[in-house]
Amino acid sequence: MFEVTTESSFSAAHHLKNYGVPCENTHGHNWLVKATVKCEKLNEIGIGIDFRKLRSSLQAITEELDHTDLNDIFDRLDLNPSSENIARYIFKKLSAALGDSEEKVARIDVMESPGSSAAYYE
Repeated sequence: MFEVTTESSFSAAHHLKNYGVPCENTHGHNWLVKATVKCEKLNEIGIGIDFRKLRSSLQAITEELDHTDLNDIFDRLDLNPSSENIARYIFKKLSAALGDSEEKVARIDVMESPGSSAAYYE
């Protein structure tokens, strides 16, 4: 089994419901996202998934989130925009973007600040 990882980032605001101050107040983060894809085999030139394909797919998702109020997106899903829920959201979107290919999303790590991260995997 092989794993291929790339990163993308976005800046966005959010506020956590039922958390208490200060995080219930609207505030922002510069989010860093790491996406890891697993590949069972390599293609004829020794690549599991092209970094450009993975990076482009991830960036399309983070661009949708960039400079938004994440609550506008997550309220429609009836979810708090926590790092954990953001990681799951990106996992699902990236899995859908890759479709039925042999490459499968293994894990999404979301860092809202240096030293603080949450991950989602299935």
